[in-house]
Amino acid sequence: MAKILTEQLWFPDARKAIAKGEFTGLVAAGGDLSIERLLLAYRSGIFPWSVEPITWWSPERRGVFEWEKFHVPRSLARTLRKKPFEITRDKAFRRVMEGCGAREEGTWIAPEFIEAYTRLHEAGHAHSVECWQGKELVGGIYGVAVGGAFAGESMFHRVSDASKVALHHLVEHLRARGFALLDIQMVTDTTVALGAIEISRAEYLRRLKKAAALECVF
Repeated sequence: MAKILTEQLWFPDARKAIAKGEFTGLVAAGGDLSIERLLLAYRSGIFPWSVEPITWWSPERRGVFEWEKFHVPRSLARTLRKKPFEITRDKAFRRVMEGCGAREEGTWIAPEFIEAYTRLHEAGHAHSVECWQGKELVGGIYGVAVGGAFAGESMFHRVSDASKVALHHLVEHLRARGFALLDIQMVTDTTVALGAIEISRAEYLRRLKKAAALECVF
C-alpha cells in the first residue's frame, strides 16, 4: 500500500513503489505541491500525477533520451533546415503548460498543476521552450531541472512538427549546458521514433543521483 504523506517533507524510497496491479509505480499519496516538496520529489525520482488526491509515482520502467541516441528523422531534418519557427526559452512558461493541458482526450495537467509549476518556474526550477510563428505560440515543451537532470513533463503543437522542433532545441540546449539526463517518464510512439529508450527504475535512480549532483544552469 502507498504511504500517506503528512505535511512533513519526506518521501518513501522510490524502489518501494507498488510492484504490480493497477497502481504499479505508486509511491505515496497526499502532501502538497509546494516548491520544496516538488523539488524533493524530482530529486528522489518521483513525480506527481493527480491532485484529488495528490499521488506520487516512480514507474518500474523509465523513458529517457541519451544525447548520442537522439534521432532526427528526415522529415524533421527538413523542417529544421527551413527554420519555420522562432525558438525561445522561458518566455511563455504558463502558456506552454496551458497548451499541453488543452487536449480533447483529457489531461492530467489540472489547474492546480499549472499554478504549482508556474510557481516552480518563477523560482527558477521549471523551464520551457517555445515555438512561435509571428506572435502565435504554436508549440512547446516544459519540465523541471534539478542539478544536471531535466525532467521533461509534456509538449504540445498547433502546427506540424512544432513540438518536435521544441524537443530538438531542448536536447541541444541541455547537452550544451552540460546536463547529463533528460527524463521523459514514459515513452510514446513519437518519442521512440526520436530515439527515446526505456531503462529500469534502478538504473534511472543511479543516473539521477549522479546527474542531480552536477551544477548546471538552464
